Amino acid sequence: MSPDERWARLFADLEMAFEAEERRRRDSEVADRTRRERAGVTLAARLTAHRGQPLQARLLGGLRVEGQLIDVGRDWCAITAGASRALVVPLPAIASVTGLTHRGDFAPRRFALGYALRGISRDRAPALVTDVLGTGFQGTIDVVGKDFLDLAEHPIDEARRSRNVRNVRTIPFACITSIQTG
Repeated sequence: MSPDERWARLFADLEMAFEAEERRRRDSEVADRTRRERAGVTLAARLTAHRGQPLQARLLGGLRVEGQLIDVGRDWCAITAGASRALVVPLPAIASVTGLTHRGDFAPRRFALGYALRGISRDRAPALVTDVLGTGFQGTIDVVGKDFLDLAEHPIDEARRSRNVRNVRTIPFACITSIQTG
């Protein structure tokens, strides 16, 4: 082999090694950037990207919900569960979710759980409020505070009339796993 051929081979080998090192460095940067971006994605954003799609969720207290994700707020989501049922679920009450897409680049609605519950309260819709222990309470949401609601307990198939109200129960948001209406 001539000296020119040796030099050409050496430089070709060096070029291949340089390109391989550049590829490894670039792949490492992309992987690191991807990890950093994913670290900033919230559950609300991930759910928002899945809006309109089916999912299954396990809630605190053992409740399992399967349905279509209707909407997402910054600390709540709404899921259809059957033809006539809809649930509002505080995000902290979600133990796990299956069926989500991998994307998470959409912004959820800006309003919080209390605002969504005030809408249910205004409609005077009968509700089933389930707590983290798995206990359900039927009635009408009378008052929504900053971090609690007051539920006028009455049979769900009866109108909210003072003669039908058995009790008024105050439930902190932190103890609610779902609010079913419909």
